[in-house]
Amino acid sequence: MLFRLIARNLAPHKGALVAVVVLQFLSTIASLYLPTLNADIIDDGVVKGNIGLIMNLGLWMLLITAGQVLCAITATFLSAQLAMGVGRQIRRDLFNKVETFSSQEVGTIGAPSLITRTTNDVQQVQMLTLMSFTLMVMAPIMCIGGIVLAMAQDVPLSGLLLVILPVLIVAIGLIVRVLVPTFRKVQHQLDDINGVLREQVTGISVIRAFGRRDYEADRFATANGNLTASQLRAGRLMSLMFPTIFFVVNVTSVGVLWFGGQRIDAGDMQIGALTAFLSYIMQILMSVMMAMFMFMMIPRAAVSAERITEVLDTEASVVDAPGAVEVGRLDGTLRVTDAAFSYPGAQAPVLSGVTFTAAPGSTTAVIGSTGSGKSTLVNLIPRLLDATVGTIELGGHNIRDVALSGLRGSIGLVPQKAYLFTGTVASNVRMGNPEATDEQVWQALETAQAADFVRDMPGGLDAPIEQGGSNVSGGQRQRLCIARAVAARPSVYLFDDSFSALDYATDAKLRAALKPVTRDAAVLVVAQRVGTIRDADNILVLDEGRVVGQGTHEQLLLDCPTYQEIVTSQMSADDGSNGFQEVQA
Repeated sequence: MLFRLIARNLAPHKGALVAVVVLQFLSTIASLYLPTLNADIIDDGVVKGNIGLIMNLGLWMLLITAGQVLCAITATFLSAQLAMGVGRQIRRDLFNKVETFSSQEVGTIGAPSLITRTTNDVQQVQMLTLMSFTLMVMAPIMCIGGIVLAMAQDVPLSGLLLVILPVLIVAIGLIVRVLVPTFRKVQHQLDDINGVLREQVTGISVIRAFGRRDYEADRFATANGNLTASQLRAGRLMSLMFPTIFFVVNVTSVGVLWFGGQRIDAGDMQIGALTAFLSYIMQILMSVMMAMFMFMMIPRAAVSAERITEVLDTEASVVDAPGAVEVGRLDGTLRVTDAAFSYPGAQAPVLSGVTFTAAPGSTTAVIGSTGSGKSTLVNLIPRLLDATVGTIELGGHNIRDVALSGLRGSIGLVPQKAYLFTGTVASNVRMGNPEATDEQVWQALETAQAADFVRDMPGGLDAPIEQGGSNVSGGQRQRLCIARAVAARPSVYLFDDSFSALDYATDAKLRAALKPVTRDAAVLVVAQRVGTIRDADNILVLDEGRVVGQGTHEQLLLDCPTYQEIVTSQMSADDGSNGFQEVQA
């Protein structure tokens, strides 16, 4: 899985890949040739006193060294470019894939895990790619070439390799085998600590308000301690690797000098050959060490590749159907017939049997208790989720039969959680209509009752908005999100509890300002306040995912007990009076 992922992303860079391999090959061959030249200088130059040969071979060594260095630098530079390119491509693929996910897939994998996979996991694969070109290409060439050239210097002494290499490979292999589950655990614990930290940063005001700093500090300490313990375990295992390698290297050096000295004394070997043999033994062991260093990185990168591939292989539940019709803007006739939605594996549906029609120029309201399925119903219309049963039509088209771009381009959604993006007031409002002029932006702000506070902000339309709109109040965020939807001039407006942070006066002004703007569009409003929806043309009352009442405010007061309870509780909570009788009157 790891190497398939890397190979797939290296495919567009075949030319640079070939160049790296060739350059690394030339660099390694040059490194292998230098000890042989050094042996010739000792045996044929120093021992025999041939100064001319020493000078000639020394010049060759300088030239070969310069070429080796040049090849190594160029190969490393190209390797870094290839590795960065692989990382960039994987991050882009992950981002594009996540952009296709519905809230169902995001919830299944988890937002903190998606962040970790797009950052830390990609970095692990990227680092392995870089090391592969700088070490993995060099190691086998150096190992095989070193063995051949060592045997060329002295075959009997090369028998030491038959003992050394198996011992080294088995010892390092056992360590690497234990590292794999440890690294997998580390990556999952990174998800956990990211999830805790994300919650604490997002909910810092709640934590402080309820005096839960100590509790949250303990929760973070637990996650942090678990991650630290796993990383220490991995570090201890990795720390065994280099002492093991250097122990073998030093024992080998002693063995080569001991047996080589005896062969020189017996006249079976020359001093230069022993020097070259010792260099080749070091190169062979260094190549094994480089390979083992790669094997240390492979387990963690393999775990990361599994997690990346899991995201890339996850099929989005909401996609364009084969042969989906490309449409412009659909008209605002919305028809929902027996719609139902269930999460996979859930025992009961979130929604069941919802049927209603919303015509252009009409307002349909949805009210119900918390968890009754109001937001789920809203999410079905732009296909943020797909209904598991029933049909939803917009402009006479089944929404599953039209391209998502055309469907969503016809809808203006103001979500329950008002969210603004880093930028300016204008850039946030223009998300609904990138071509909107400043005048149109101001008109949208006027409609959303946001123009006054925007004029008071330094810079007006160019006033900065921080991530999530953290530098404006909740009511201001809602109004800017409403302005964003108004600027798009959609065929259907979806307001998912979008007036909850507004006071009654601003709520009334906003609804009055929306009427002329939305006269040619269907409007669907989810609200908790009866006062916000009492003038709607049609009100759906949801209870446990089912429509238990449908009609106007007056009709529901007469024949819907659930609606009567909602009205009574709200009016009584406001002024302590019998709200039901008051509203009915």
